[in-house]
Amino acid sequence: MTSLVIGAGVAAIEGVALLAYAAYIAVQVARLGITGPAEVSSPVAVGLEITIFGLLGAAMVVAARGLWRARRWARSLLVVGQFLALVVGVPLATAEGGVERGAGIALVVLAVAGIVAAFWPSTTAAVADS
Repeated sequence: MTSLVIGAGVAAIEGVALLAYAAYIAVQVARLGITGPAEVSSPVAVGLEITIFGLLGAAMVVAARGLWRARRWARSLLVVGQFLALVVGVPLATAEGGVERGAGIALVVLAVAGIVAAFWPSTTAAVADS
């Protein structure tokens, strides 16, 4: 049952972080008129970025709640989210900058912990009953 709590915790941390980042971008755009990096100066692209991070964050929060309640569907949502986190985290972990590298390493560690927790035998047993 501990693995279920770990999986829910990983999903909750990632979900809150993604929602906070989407809100941060939205506030920066509203307050400062920032439209993003030079290569992404389109308001449509920035709006899409906010939407994607917001939806992914909400999905991870829903996965955390579902895992907390030992719902079978939540494990699938967690695993998909972790694979997306690995796609983003691995290049960041190999980046030159210190902040990017640290964020990438943290993301990879969380993603691996989430995948391991999702497939741990006690998680599989807990969600099999729902």
